[in-house]
Amino acid sequence: MAAYGLKNTYIFILIVVLAFFVHGASNVGSDTVYVFVMKGDSVTLHTNITMNRRERFKWYFIDDLIAQINGDLGYNCTYVQCNRKDERFRDRLKLDHQSGDLMIANISTSDTGVYRLQTFPGRQIKKAFNVDVKGVSAEMKEKSVKEGESVTLDTPEEKNNNNLLMWYFNETLIAKITGDPMEICKDVQCKERFRDRLKVDLFGSLTITNIRTTDSGLYQLQITRSSNRFSITSIKSFTVTVTDSGLSLAAIAAIIIILVLSMAAAAVCYRYRQSRKNNKENVPSVRFQVIGTDEKR
Repeated sequence: MAAYGLKNTYIFILIVVLAFFVHGASNVGSDTVYVFVMKGDSVTLHTNITMNRRERFKWYFIDDLIAQINGDLGYNCTYVQCNRKDERFRDRLKLDHQSGDLMIANISTSDTGVYRLQTFPGRQIKKAFNVDVKGVSAEMKEKSVKEGESVTLDTPEEKNNNNLLMWYFNETLIAKITGDPMEICKDVQCKERFRDRLKVDLFGSLTITNIRTTDSGLYQLQITRSSNRFSITSIKSFTVTVTDSGLSLAAIAAIIIILVLSMAAAAVCYRYRQSRKNNKENVPSVRFQVIGTDEKR
């Protein structure tokens, strides 16, 4: 009985050890990250690896090779070169040759799926990114205001100190929000154009006060969400059109002053004419009688 019990114990320990090694081997170098992005965003999948010159990197989309780097950088390719049968990712993939990070630009719903990183030989690291692309893209919004008014460009972002928000006006950076403090109009040209007329709230919404016709143009909000595994960059665009109000405040004030003066002058003239009329009516009439010479004769 003792031998039988010892044998069962040995078998049990052996099973546990085998299970440990099988489970460990299946997870060594394996990592899955779930990424949710919006259509039109750009997403960077970080490897968090310092590249070894002898290592090779291969990126797969589902089962298709889309990017590859040789350790000596003698050969690398992106989707079109790696797979000439399909041009799904034409001009939308960028590969960092130092880290192996993969950037997918202008992502679409058809790009939804699993992206796998495989390195060999050596460490043989395996990573998987399950990317889910939502079908609603950030729409281009149009704003039309009159000169002198204020306009607010809203963002649905909630305050998150890990997010980087940057506002651009016609490709010129005008505001940067990285938590606290905010940076508004650090550029000299921006200061001259928007002098004390820009405000940004805690959510990143931009308000332009006392807007001018020269403020018409394209405003873009670039939002970067980052973690130690991936970063997502999305762009929200606004076209702002400022129409001329017709007359400036100074011109309107001048017109009002002229009208008031004109009315005062008309009143003075009316009083003067009425006074002259009244004076004529009050003058007494005088009769003259002519005596003929024939009566004296």
